[in-house]
Amino acid sequence: MNARISRLPVVAAATTAVVSCGLLALAVARGWLGPDVGRGNTFCEAARAGLVKQPANTFSNLGFVVAGLLIAAGRGGKPIKTVMACIVVLLGPGSAAMHATQSAAGGGLDVLSMYLIAAFAFAYAVMRWRRAGWAAMGVTFAAGVAGCELAGLWHEPIPVVMYAGNVAFGLLLAAAAGLEIAIIRRGETTGRPGFAYASIGAMLVAFGVWNATQTWLCDPHSPVQGHAVWHLMTGLAAYLLYRYYDSENPRPPGG
Repeated sequence: MNARISRLPVVAAATTAVVSCGLLALAVARGWLGPDVGRGNTFCEAARAGLVKQPANTFSNLGFVVAGLLIAAGRGGKPIKTVMACIVVLLGPGSAAMHATQSAAGGGLDVLSMYLIAAFAFAYAVMRWRRAGWAAMGVTFAAGVAGCELAGLWHEPIPVVMYAGNVAFGLLLAAAAGLEIAIIRRGETTGRPGFAYASIGAMLVAFGVWNATQTWLCDPHSPVQGHAVWHLMTGLAAYLLYRYYDSENPRPPGG
């Protein structure tokens, strides 16, 4: 029974990867996501004439799939492992849907995958900070995703972060980071907080690259794109965050 349980994260994440990436490949090949409306134009890379409009920004999303599979295959067996591994895997095809097609539907999948991981990180932090149960995490997670989707309905441009959905995404991540630091400082658990701080650092570097890509770092025809670096760095941040989650355990009485 224990061996079967230990295989669950790998089976779930691998199945998620195969099904989601396979469906994306079919959708791109058959035009299921709709016409190119220039949804990825703001991410520097020039659109190509082939099926995959932004190759670097598309294929760099494999970093999320790899990160999710590494989470699933890693040591540790906390209940959150399978859920997080699958959500991180979905970031890959979700983001690639937009960059490959530049379609409106692809853009919707991209932001939804972002909202899922941000709401997950926030909800898991809230649950542990409040010493609440899984039901509370589920409600917080659903509220986080819904809040981001509602914010995304505001289409007026916003300096630096482009639009309101990105603001909601960033606020959830910032709140999650703040809560994780507060949990560490509370001292009720043991673990390896260096992983948490490294994850936050990777996200800050990724955001710096993402922002620079909009201005002086932009080279539309370069095979190396700053936005692709954002994908790889945020995939690394997700993996490091899980390593922190996995290291965390209640502090023994008197410890």
